[in-house]
Amino acid sequence: MPKKAKGPKLKTHRASAARLHVTGSGKIMRRKVGQSHLRNSKSHRTKRSYGKKVLVEGGFKARVRRLIPFKG
Repeated sequence: MPKKAKGPKLKTHRASAARLHVTGSGKIMRRKVGQSHLRNSKSHRTKRSYGKKVLVEGGFKARVRRLIPFKG
């Protein structure tokens, strides 16, 4: 029986794996941008919202799935 041709091994993009979180139901969550500095000029409401994670949506979700194939 002939051997089945295999493609290249999939490798996890480590930077993406560190920045993204996959929930139990399979949703991909990310942190908000703009948190690192220049926070004095931002409103209290904006600063409070930085603590929460945001859902990755739209066409970007398919790209991210390719970067982190084994994470969830």
